[in-house]
Amino acid sequence: MHTESRTGVDAALAAFRDGEPVLIHDAADREGETDLVYPASGVTPEAVTRMRNDAGGLICTALSNEVADAFDLPFLQDVIDHPVAGDHDLDYDERSSFSLTVNHRDTFTGITDDDRALTITELARAASEPAEADFAEEFRAPGHVHLLRAAPDLLADRLGHTELGVALAAAANQSPAVVVCEMLDDETGAALPPSAARSYGERNDIPYVEGSEIIDRLQ
Repeated sequence: MHTESRTGVDAALAAFRDGEPVLIHDAADREGETDLVYPASGVTPEAVTRMRNDAGGLICTALSNEVADAFDLPFLQDVIDHPVAGDHDLDYDERSSFSLTVNHRDTFTGITDDDRALTITELARAASEPAEADFAEEFRAPGHVHLLRAAPDLLADRLGHTELGVALAAAANQSPAVVVCEMLDDETGAALPPSAARSYGERNDIPYVEGSEIIDRLQ
């Protein structure tokens, strides 16, 4: 159990250093979502279960731009040869950070909690030493873990959960790979309100932090 406050950047950094999750709310005028965010190296099958059951959004692994370049990972929008990719206007940002979907080659179907945890922790390991990793030898696509590419200059370029999480990992001296999953409201199906996300964090000893706090501290 953390003795620090369950809110703020210091509590979030302490959790990340211990391989534990945090709750990050981006901004009311952006997506307006709170994501459950883990350092990828700390993801266990139980963590995947929690993201499925307690968060309910899409489980994605965000990688730093440098790691994505080392693995030759594209933005998915740039490589889809289909008219649906021709007009990708977003109300909340200039572009999506989605890249490929992958499974580690030692998985079976790739979708079980054990399989996704394996893929995610192996992504974290590879991201910690990208020059030593043979990405195509270790992973296959398509798969069941969605990859996200962080912007080159992180928070100076983009203020999404991808960048907020990767920036937090860097400040906590963790591998530049984080897992993000949107918190959804079981009653409305919409994004979980920040007040409810805070309450969830208090019940489960998970720090809550506003994106603006991370930006002010780490940008």
